[in-house]
Amino acid sequence: MSENIIRLTKEALPAVSPTAATGTEKPPVPLWVRSGRAVRGIVTHEHTRTAARLTVRHGMYVVGGTRIVAKRTWEGRTATRYERMLRAAEAAGNYEVAAEWEERGQRFRDARHRRRMDLLHSPLDAAKGVAVSAGMGVGSLVALGVVMAVATKDVTQVVTPLMATVEFINLLITIATVVWGPAVTIGPFLALLALWGVGRHQQAAPNWALPAAVRNGEGEPITPSIVVKALRDLGVPALARAIKEMGDAGAAMLGPIRIAGCGVEVDVTLPSGVSTNEVQNRRRKLAENLSRHEHEVFITIPQAARTVRLWVADSGALDEPIGPSPLVTDETMTADYTKGRAPWGQDLRGDAAAISLYQRHLLITGLSNQGKTVALRSLALWLALDKSVQFLMGDLKGVGDWAMFDGLAQTLIQGPTDDHVIQVTEMVEGAVDEMNRRIQAPQGTVFPPLIVLVDEAQVAFMCPAKDDEKRPYGGSKANSRYFMAVRKIHNQGRAVNVLMWQGTQDPTNENLPKLVREGAHTRASLALGTESQARMALGDKAVDGGAAPNLLRPGLDRGTLVVASDGIAIPAGQASITVRTHYIDDDAAKAITGRAKALRDGITTLHAIERGEDFDPLADIASVVGTADRVRTKDVLARLAALNARAYGKWSFLDLKRVLDGNGAAPYKSDGVMVVGRDRVSRALANRHADGSASAA
Repeated sequence: MSENIIRLTKEALPAVSPTAATGTEKPPVPLWVRSGRAVRGIVTHEHTRTAARLTVRHGMYVVGGTRIVAKRTWEGRTATRYERMLRAAEAAGNYEVAAEWEERGQRFRDARHRRRMDLLHSPLDAAKGVAVSAGMGVGSLVALGVVMAVATKDVTQVVTPLMATVEFINLLITIATVVWGPAVTIGPFLALLALWGVGRHQQAAPNWALPAAVRNGEGEPITPSIVVKALRDLGVPALARAIKEMGDAGAAMLGPIRIAGCGVEVDVTLPSGVSTNEVQNRRRKLAENLSRHEHEVFITIPQAARTVRLWVADSGALDEPIGPSPLVTDETMTADYTKGRAPWGQDLRGDAAAISLYQRHLLITGLSNQGKTVALRSLALWLALDKSVQFLMGDLKGVGDWAMFDGLAQTLIQGPTDDHVIQVTEMVEGAVDEMNRRIQAPQGTVFPPLIVLVDEAQVAFMCPAKDDEKRPYGGSKANSRYFMAVRKIHNQGRAVNVLMWQGTQDPTNENLPKLVREGAHTRASLALGTESQARMALGDKAVDGGAAPNLLRPGLDRGTLVVASDGIAIPAGQASITVRTHYIDDDAAKAITGRAKALRDGITTLHAIERGEDFDPLADIASVVGTADRVRTKDVLARLAALNARAYGKWSFLDLKRVLDGNGAAPYKSDGVMVVGRDRVSRALANRHADGSASAA
């Protein structure tokens, strides 16, 4: 008995190998587990999923086509279409159009009522018509038979036309009988094929069942229905409700879809209760609803109220480079500072973007390594082709990006150290002195353009160095030398063609003070990190109007600028424009500056600011007094500043009196006004030469 129990137990239990008992080998997997895994593998296989999507897709094409045809038929026989258009016009606030649609709907109902009343009398009228037609037809056939009988003298010809007609009708009945069977069999299939075609054209299937290209939106054209659906699903309740009330006629919100460069442009009039910033703040979601990336959709605010302008790029178009600069391709090109426009690149529409630099201070900012220097340099390269333009340049990066301007600029300082900042600061202060000299010149004097260009200007603003009087070179306080010099040029330089151009990185209040950035007439920004930085770079008006350099892609959108300036053509109602700038490499830049140097007689570029310049105050005083017997001290000071702004620009009456008293030519009063006498100055000069001495300061 016990042996049988042991034998049955061994047969019932699965066999376990000795190694499995010790844990060195896994027990065999049961059959039902292996079968489940196999079934799961079959179900989840890509071929199975593709077949399932194919089956569902084509089945839903038929269902969706049926729904679409039924809806079209219903709308064709009812006033639904007119009601929908009426609601759409009311939601858009266009009550004049709403009244027109209401009138059209009423005319449709009146015509439908007349047709229905006519149907009440149509059976009797049809019977009368058939009887009359049959009588006339038989009579005509008999008359034709009589004519034939008379002609042939055969009385049987009287019924020949009538019998021919009967035989023809019999033939038609025979043909119909033969065709009817196959038509009944094939007809439903043809109807299904037609419904499938309608559904396929409208992509009437779940998104997951559609082909991959359609599902991903690759190459999907922008149509009114796509735009309306994208707006409906934007997550703005008031907008979704208004579009739902409009039905498919939500397209009434849209203006014409226009081809604009490498994309399309459309104006959307929002329903009442929906503000433009609700759409602007959902740019990413709108782009995804349009099957585009965020950087491929731009939202701006035109002049029309409650309207947003959408520009939607063709998929992947913005990743394609634009062509070379005309500065590179046209070796005969010249520049005109006053009337010309620099070829900078292309706007999003694909049109050439050219900018006027005439009497406009310039600021370009953005993150590091986004093409700021190249964008700034391309403007300087164009302007260098006007031989009247002068340059003072400071490159506080110092890696040779501006080296090709050696021999073209009056001053070129390159380097990142505090000493270079000091040199650049003194260069800008020298430009301030030149500006003051020009301001004090006789009215009507025309001055050549002087461009004071500082690249990596944030280095200057952040410089901790101080001068001998403990005044800081950097910072944004009233005693900051670089800050104050830039502010003075911003305040008065434009009138005498002394212009300040700056390029800076990653704007903050510390490295780009508010007063400096707001002093620029042309403000441009490459990719930035935050909206607050975008407001610093371009100003609140531009950002509120749709400018969004913070949404540009660092690295991928290198060289793409958002520009706010009256010097470039901006579409009506917008506060900024996006420009994809031409890339001019170092070799091409050297070739362009070579052409610019050929236009000039030759310039010796200074690479440092010369200090301690020798000058002779007494001789200069004598020269400004001239042949007049006496000149007021106030006028002498003004003339000295105009003669040498660097030496005498900051002189006061005490400085003038010190020099004159020391040489025995002290000023005196004449008619109650302090004056400088020509005789006294001439005598002092003669005595000094006789003594062999010279006074220098």
